[in-house]
Order: sequence, then structure tokens, then C-alpha cells
Amino acid sequence: MSNNKLAFSKINYIIMLIGIAVLVLGFFIMTLDTEPYGFGFLGLTLGPIVVILGFVIEFVAILYKAKQDQ
Repeated sequence: MSNNKLAFSKINYIIMLIGIAVLVLGFFIMTLDTEPYGFGFLGLTLGPIVVILGFVIEFVAILYKAKQDQ
């Protein structure tokens, strides 16, 4: 068993940062919508799909476990 004091490995943190970047990108896409109250394609379809993808990436980052060398 390794004597690692961090909860996750380096790859987990990298995946988490990618997930946060995708989340920020999704919210930014939603702000680009020019329709009133954000009722256009960007605000109702593309932005939320990108945000959900960001949350899926975060979920994967939490559950990902690196293979141990034997």
C-alpha cells in the first residue's frame, strides 16, 4: 500500500481540471445566446449538454482509479 497522503492521484486532479474547464465552457456558451431570456439553441440545447458533459467528466475523475504496478 502506498504512503500517499492525497485523496486522489495526479491523473484524477488533471481529469477534474478538464471537467471544470468543460463546465465553465458550457456556462459561457449559454451566455452567448442572443435570443431573449436565453431561449435559443445555445441557451437551451448546446450549453446544457456541454455542462452535463462536464459533470460526467467530474464523476469519472472521482471514480477513476489508476492501475497499480506489481
